[in-house]
Amino acid sequence: MVAFPGRKINLGLHVLRRRPDGYHDLDTCFYPLPWSDVLEWLPSATLTFKTTGLAIPGNESDNLCLKAYQILNREHGLPPAQGHLHKIIPMGAGLGGGSADGAHTLRMLNELFELKLSAQQLTLYSRELGSDCAYFLQRGAARGTGRGDELAPVSLNIRGHYLVLVTPAVHVSTGQAYAGVTPKAPAESLAVTLARPIEEWKNVLVNDFEPSVFSRFPELRALKEKMYSLGAAFASMSGSGSSVFGIFRTEVAREQHFPSLPGWAGWL
Repeated sequence: MVAFPGRKINLGLHVLRRRPDGYHDLDTCFYPLPWSDVLEWLPSATLTFKTTGLAIPGNESDNLCLKAYQILNREHGLPPAQGHLHKIIPMGAGLGGGSADGAHTLRMLNELFELKLSAQQLTLYSRELGSDCAYFLQRGAARGTGRGDELAPVSLNIRGHYLVLVTPAVHVSTGQAYAGVTPKAPAESLAVTLARPIEEWKNVLVNDFEPSVFSRFPELRALKEKMYSLGAAFASMSGSGSSVFGIFRTEVAREQHFPSLPGWAGWL
């Protein structure tokens, strides 16, 4: 069984308050990207898992695909399986990282071994993997509240726009990103902001992580400014970084303007 776990960008990200459980209440809009890894799971005599493509830092046991297998194995006693992840999307880039891979593993193993788990049960398991994993169990744009795992569909469609995304070789620690934010309610709710024309987003659709992250990594601020200099209708950092994207009305040659940086460009 093969799947193509996609990625997301954040259209606005408000850090509202710190929760008693140590997490933060957020308000953001997840928007899917047509750019994916390749993931395969098959029945096997023993549990094995390998990765190809981009290197994945850290211990193999920390991989969210293996963690997803172990979560289901704990509850349902899975047969052994063979997994293979071909990594195309950079890790630690504010695009969903391994969250989509882990969430798709839950869904694939549910189908492969006919566990008959409901969407609600899969969502509960996904929350053990990470706050944004639940988003990758559904399709389309969604507003994420709570830890980012309370999801509601958003009638937002920016198809017909061209997106340029670049990921510099900068690692932004999520913990450090949160440490630099003072939680607060936004001046305007995200729902109201997203209802505006894209041309009005520039000054009102904000990512609360940008000020502190940009102060530590000025090259990320420069990337956002370059997106606007190239004619972007809107530009932003995604999540806690380090990817920066621009939404354009017309096609922009990413390779020409950002020749040394990995990323993606295409029509949404």
